[in-house]
Amino acid sequence: MKVTAPVVLLVMCLVALAAGCGGSGGGSSGGSGGSAGTPQHGGNITIGWSAEPQSMDKENVFDNQSIWVLEQIMEPLYTVSPDGKSVKPWLAKSVTLSPSKTTYTFHLRPGVEFSNGKKMTSADVKFSIEQTKATGSQGWGYLDSAIKDIKTPDPETVVIDTKYKWAPFMADIALFANGIVPNHYGGETAKEFYTHPVGTGPFMWGHWTHGQELVLKRNPHYWQKGKPYLDQITFLTVTDTNTRQLQLQGGQEQIDQFPDWQTVNTLKSTPGITMSLFNSTRTDYTMMNERYAPLADVHVRRAISYAIDRNAIIKSVLFGHGQPANSFMPPQVPFYDPKSPGLQYNLAQAKAEMAKSKFPNGFPVQMLVGAGVADEKSIAQIYQQELAKIGIKVTLKPVDPSVEFSDEQEFKYQLGLSYWTMDIADPDELVTFAVVPSAGAKSFYTDYNNPDVVNWTHTAEKTFSASGRQDLYSKIQAQAAQDAFMVFMYYSPYRYAYTNKLHGFFVYPTGNFHMEDVWLSH
Repeated sequence: MKVTAPVVLLVMCLVALAAGCGGSGGGSSGGSGGSAGTPQHGGNITIGWSAEPQSMDKENVFDNQSIWVLEQIMEPLYTVSPDGKSVKPWLAKSVTLSPSKTTYTFHLRPGVEFSNGKKMTSADVKFSIEQTKATGSQGWGYLDSAIKDIKTPDPETVVIDTKYKWAPFMADIALFANGIVPNHYGGETAKEFYTHPVGTGPFMWGHWTHGQELVLKRNPHYWQKGKPYLDQITFLTVTDTNTRQLQLQGGQEQIDQFPDWQTVNTLKSTPGITMSLFNSTRTDYTMMNERYAPLADVHVRRAISYAIDRNAIIKSVLFGHGQPANSFMPPQVPFYDPKSPGLQYNLAQAKAEMAKSKFPNGFPVQMLVGAGVADEKSIAQIYQQELAKIGIKVTLKPVDPSVEFSDEQEFKYQLGLSYWTMDIADPDELVTFAVVPSAGAKSFYTDYNNPDVVNWTHTAEKTFSASGRQDLYSKIQAQAAQDAFMVFMYYSPYRYAYTNKLHGFFVYPTGNFHMEDVWLSH
C-alpha cells in the first residue's frame, strides 16, 4: 500500500497541462469488477452504506456520502485520473495556460446537455464556479479563492484569470464542488434547486426518503453515448454492518460499502460475491476537540498519540489490512513525506508527556462512536484500555452514524473517529482543510491553530516548483505531527463487497466511482 506519488509528473500535468497526463488505474485484490464481456444495458442496483448523505448542496457539503452521490449527478470541467495523481479533460475538452500562468482558457466539450435536455454553455460554467467561490471559508470557496474573474467570450469558451500563480488550480477545478449546474439554478433558489439537483452527470434525481434511501435514475441526455448502462441506483442507509452483509448475500443489495474488516476474508471465499480492496487515499484519525480544556494541552495530545498502539489496531480490527500512519497526509498524495516524524506507540514517552501537562493525574474524556459500527467500537475499546494506562478515563458515547459526523462538525464531541479521502489530485485540499482554522472545517473540527503551519500552507499554494512545494509540505507534516492535533492512526484500502454479476465497478484512490461504467450481467 505504500506508494509514493510521482511529484514531477503531477506538476507537469497541472502546470504544463499535458493532454495525455491521465494515469492508469490502481490495483485491487480479490477482483476489480472489471469487464466480463460486452456491457449490457438495464438493471437496478442497490448500494448499502452506514450513513445517509447530509445534503445535496455541492457548494457547502463535506461528507463523503453526499459527495459520492453528487458526483453521479454533476460533473466538473476536468476530473481526477484513475490513479488519483493527475487530472484529465471532462466537460472541457482542453485548456490553454498563458505564459504568465495566470490565465486558463477552457474549451468546452460540444453537445453536452443537462439531464433536463438543455444545452450546457459557458454561462452555466461561470455561474457554477462563482457560486462555489462565493461560499468562501464557509464552504468549498476557499479552494477557488485565487480566481480573479471568469469571462465567457462565446458559449463554448471559458476564460479564468487568477490573482496570482496558483499551483493547485487545475486540481481545484476538478473538485466536485466545481461541478456544473444550470445558470441561476434554472430559475430556482439554491435551496429549491438542491432538493432535486440537475447536472450533466450519468444519473439524474429520483427521490430521497430521509433515513432510508436515495434513488438516482439514468440520465437519457448523458454526453457519453450509450452510457450509463444501469437504469437506477438506490443508496440504502443500513447502519448495522451485519445486516448489510446479509442483504448482500440475499440479493437485496448489490454493493456493500465498507463491510467489517473481520468479514473480509470470509467474503473473499463467499460464492457469488467479489470482495475488493482498492488502492486508497484513506487516512483514519482520532480527532481531538481543543475546545475541551485537557485536549488544548499539547502535551496531553502528544501523550494520547504516543499511547495508541496502531499495530495492535491494524492486527485486531483491520486483520492486517493497513499500515500505521506517520502523517495526516496519505502516501498516495503528492508531497507526502515518508520521513515525517509521526508520533508512534511509545508508552514511556506517553507517560512523560502526561507528566509535563497541566493534567498529570489524568482526566475523564468522552469518545464518540458510531452505533452499530463494529470496527469503531473495537477501536474505541482499545482506546479505553490504552489511555487508562496514562490516567485518562474514556467513556463511550454511541450515536447514529448518520449524525456522527455532523456532531463532530458542530464540536459536540471530545474524542471522535473520522477519516479522510482526497477529492482532488493535489494536497492543498487536505492540508487547508486540516490545518487552516479560517477554512470551513476549522482545522478538521479540532480548532488547531499554528500560525507557522498556516503560513507555510499559503506559501505552498503559490509555489510552482515541485522541490519548493515538497520542502514546504515536509515542514507542515513534521510540525503537525509534533503538535499532535489529531492521532494519525492508519492508512487502509477501500473495501467493497459486491455481487459477481456486477462489472466495471472501480473505486479511485480519491474514493469516487464512475457509475456510468458499471453494468449487470443478466
